[in-house]
Amino acid sequence: MQYDNGGELLVAHLESLGIDTVFGIVSVHNLPLVEAVDRHLRFVPVRHEATAVNAADGYGRARGSIGCALTSTGTGAGNAAGSLIEALSAGTAVLHVTGQVESQYLGSGRGFIHETKDQLGMLSAVSTYAATVTSARDAGRVLREASAAALATPGGPASVEWPIDLQYAAQEDAGEAVPSGEAPSPGAAELASAQALLAKSRRPLIWAGGGARHARAELAALLEATGAGLIGSNSGRGSVPEDHPLVIGNFATNPAVRALLADADVLVTIGTHFRSNETADYNLKLPEAHIQIDADAAALGRVYPVRHALHAEAAAVLPALTGAAVRADADWSARVTAVRDEVRAALHDDIGPQAAICDALATALPRGAVVARDVTIPSSSWGNRLLPIHDPRANVFPRGGGIGQGLGMGIGAALARPDEPTVVIAGDGGLAVHFGELLTVAQERPRLTLIVFNDGGYGVLRNMQDKYGERRSGVDLFTPDFGPLAAACALPYARIAAPEEAAPVLEAALGSDGPTLVEVDLTALGPMKNPFTPPVKIPTA
Repeated sequence: MQYDNGGELLVAHLESLGIDTVFGIVSVHNLPLVEAVDRHLRFVPVRHEATAVNAADGYGRARGSIGCALTSTGTGAGNAAGSLIEALSAGTAVLHVTGQVESQYLGSGRGFIHETKDQLGMLSAVSTYAATVTSARDAGRVLREASAAALATPGGPASVEWPIDLQYAAQEDAGEAVPSGEAPSPGAAELASAQALLAKSRRPLIWAGGGARHARAELAALLEATGAGLIGSNSGRGSVPEDHPLVIGNFATNPAVRALLADADVLVTIGTHFRSNETADYNLKLPEAHIQIDADAAALGRVYPVRHALHAEAAAVLPALTGAAVRADADWSARVTAVRDEVRAALHDDIGPQAAICDALATALPRGAVVARDVTIPSSSWGNRLLPIHDPRANVFPRGGGIGQGLGMGIGAALARPDEPTVVIAGDGGLAVHFGELLTVAQERPRLTLIVFNDGGYGVLRNMQDKYGERRSGVDLFTPDFGPLAAACALPYARIAAPEEAAPVLEAALGSDGPTLVEVDLTALGPMKNPFTPPVKIPTA
């Protein structure tokens, strides 16, 4: 195939991936790409390159596929790096296409505008794949290789730097296919041993991580066949809808769930990283009878000992386990359901007046609608656990733990699924990282409800300093008056200052066909019963 320039080639490639919306910032070093996308698809001009990647990430997660971000070279690519780290941590598919200086000056170090030292090295450090387009004949191949790497297991962002002269050049694309890797398969003996272990189990538990997202039906079948309890990492939430009576959820370190783990006679874990914050810094004890399934060989036995390591995609191996499984003891399944109800009731009570907001969202949101959660106290305490998730594509949050990324992810998710409402849960401190994206919301008018929990700074760290230290440092911040701020951005505004206001305010916001900024005044609303502090170790005397 022949194309007038690189932009036309890029559009053809994006259309082959089913991408209809691209996020980025226009530059002299990506102009042909942006102009072509804007002609044929939808180009969303965000206000910061980090948001371009976050929005592309959220777009891909909400669709269960891949998103695309366009940035400039040098500083622009550097601005994107932090968000590429998030996609790398999460293993989510993002195609990041960045400009580059003219090919004849590439790497010369003469200070060409927007040039930086070893941009490819920087991108390689924060991407699962990174390459340079070196001619007008290899751009198509590079784009296909990048996208395939992003969509493979364990996946992540793929970065392509494209010199500006080669973007303007006429393109020749041979259309050669990218070789696909062979799917991993467990050894027959290892699988048979795992089947035998599960067949003897009467007190089974399952732990679903992000690798379970693509094996929803197979996981549900195993859960029904065994009557096991399902623990979910934050990344695995929604793999089985969380209103299922056997879904305990993201409560692994809760004392009642620890007791279940202590009494279980087998644990099947599926595609989970056992992150530090979900295992009490790896102090959580798991059963010795541990069957671990992961498509990433490096993950097997990396954190916890494993009796039977099954190197495979979950969807491929779960049916074999289901076929060998027997039903758990009835009192075990009843205990699982009782623990599920117990941990939820305790958390609902512990968050005090914020429970009204959680309940209102659960009632007003359509089933499976996206909830994008920035790193803030409401997200970390109840948004990541108590607010129900019924579809893994609805579960959008920064898995690497960086603040300020939630709004960009929510913008991407909202534009990926324009026919239903999207909610963003953010704190005033995290939102301030990218205040400029309120202008993107104002310009694009997605069906997005931005809920800002305003406590005048970094509440999580403030709570830590109050608990462990003698003074506060860097946590109390100047916060704007959100009503006039919303008005300046032509955004509808509402405020929640009492529990009884949550339901009507959120019902109205979610029922609208455009954006709304909802401020939750935490001072007026009142405190949680116990101040939330993150599960990290603080050395004390």
